[in-house]
Amino acid sequence: MGILNLTPDSFSDGGRHADTDAAVAHGLRMAREGAAIIDVGGESTRPGSERVGSDEQIRRVFEPIHQLRRVLDGRGFEYVAISIDTTLAEVAEAALDAGASMLNDVSAGREDERMFALAAKHNTPIVLMHMLGDPGTMQVEPRYEAVVSEVLGFLLQRVEAATAAGIERDQIWIDPGIGFGKTLEHNLALLGALDRFVATGFPVLLGVSRKRFIAGCCPQVDGIGLADQRLPGTLAAGLAGARAGVAALRVHDVAAHRQALSVWSAIHPGQG
Repeated sequence: MGILNLTPDSFSDGGRHADTDAAVAHGLRMAREGAAIIDVGGESTRPGSERVGSDEQIRRVFEPIHQLRRVLDGRGFEYVAISIDTTLAEVAEAALDAGASMLNDVSAGREDERMFALAAKHNTPIVLMHMLGDPGTMQVEPRYEAVVSEVLGFLLQRVEAATAAGIERDQIWIDPGIGFGKTLEHNLALLGALDRFVATGFPVLLGVSRKRFIAGCCPQVDGIGLADQRLPGTLAAGLAGARAGVAALRVHDVAAHRQALSVWSAIHPGQG
């Protein structure tokens, strides 16, 4: 899953693809590099970020999704799905109208109760992610008694809420929410227990790309405080996900991950 942020304030690439032409070009580039899904977002969910209303999100994402879908279809990438990264049903519905075919909700349907009804109506795949609190406050002293069990339990509860709203179980993905209300120790515990999430039978989406916990693992590395200097650590965490059997990695650097996964799969045939 390639990341296409249409925001001025995302933690790693804010503002780089904010106009339609740049967004479409980057989305096409990621498809050529091997992305199976392009995840488009009009609101940053980095720690401390401010909320963006539905009208502004729609303004940011509608035309890029519409144009990207047209370009992908015209260049032989009909199989590449477009996902909308939003917690608001109004934004999700506009994105589906523009050509998206998957929902990625970091609130797991808690922020807008209409999200589940929308996914059920359109029979659309939906990602349910764990987040402690909200982006503005999630990194303020996050605490758990047993982080793996609590995150997994939360996700299974949201799965039940989704199916009760009419979403088919085979349309539901889960995401442990690395970096969303977790300390370094919490993130490492979750990464070490990914097999428990995979064992649920739901496809697992893993988002570790360029995140701050990588810097926490190797503070002695020069430049590691800059998000775009964290590719090696991102690849290591992504390969841990591949070993555990996650269904997809949400990444900024598609070509590098495709190469790493191809080599890993060649070494471990049948496991990737």
